[in-house]
Amino acid sequence: MARMFDLGMPWWEFVLRAVVVYVAVLILMRLAGKRTVGQFTPFDLLVIVLLGNAVQNALLGQDSSLLGGLLLATTLLLLNWGVGRLSARSRRFDRLVEGEPVILVRHGTLFRKALARESITERELATARRAAGFATIAQIELAVLETSGEITFVGTRGARGHDRTPDTPTPTS
Repeated sequence: MARMFDLGMPWWEFVLRAVVVYVAVLILMRLAGKRTVGQFTPFDLLVIVLLGNAVQNALLGQDSSLLGGLLLATTLLLLNWGVGRLSARSRRFDRLVEGEPVILVRHGTLFRKALARESITERELATARRAAGFATIAQIELAVLETSGEITFVGTRGARGHDRTPDTPTPTS
């Protein structure tokens, strides 16, 4: 029972490992792009699970104590809270962490370079467009990849879309 609370390394090493891994994974997720977070596919879920497993040893080292795990969890939650607070207070930090929205379609014109840069296929955009109620690209005044990873659409005048995000339920009549 006592071994559950015996740390395999000094407490500060847990905190340091958590900070380093958190920052490294945050940077990697930012470099991976918005699509990774906002439009989960089974492949993306697999990557997240494997990512958690991959960083486990970097976080724990040789320690398997209950106290070490709780110390890591507390540190990671505090880091996440701190990043959230900093993002809310600093527009510059928020842009660094979250990025900025990306225009994918304007006035019915598809920006293929923006799609490629964000790792979104034309088929994925078409699926999101249809889910939003737009039959063609010509009906779209603006399509934006938000920092959350969702694609939002604004239709041209008279377009039959719902001017909504793909995850918003269709309004009932």
